[in-house]
Amino acid sequence: MKTTQLCQAALVTLFAAAPAAWSHDLSVEECLEGGDFIRNAALSRDYGTTRDQFIAKVQDDLLLIQSFPPELRWFVQDLDDEVLLVGAAERVFDQPSDPETHRDTFLQSCFGRVKFTPRAAR
Repeated sequence: MKTTQLCQAALVTLFAAAPAAWSHDLSVEECLEGGDFIRNAALSRDYGTTRDQFIAKVQDDLLLIQSFPPELRWFVQDLDDEVLLVGAAERVFDQPSDPETHRDTFLQSCFGRVKFTPRAAR
């Protein structure tokens, strides 16, 4: 089994063991920050970073992030977040396009997970 596959299996195990209480709705700000991350992934690709290098670094970072309580983590607080972010990063390398297109595609997916609360009646 490749190192990336082992890291993915470890992440799935970690997230599966986490209580459902940690599941959260993404915010607009988190989506925008995630979109910037995906745009930067595409820029990294354009400057020569390989898929394996980038995804290995993301997986390493995600493992480190797991040492923090979910409420203190940036973006990846649960398995759904991880799947969204890593999947988008993989698409940057598997289906190359310009950085802004990757960002926009990510934002469309992410905004679909944002929970908007209506303003209180005045």
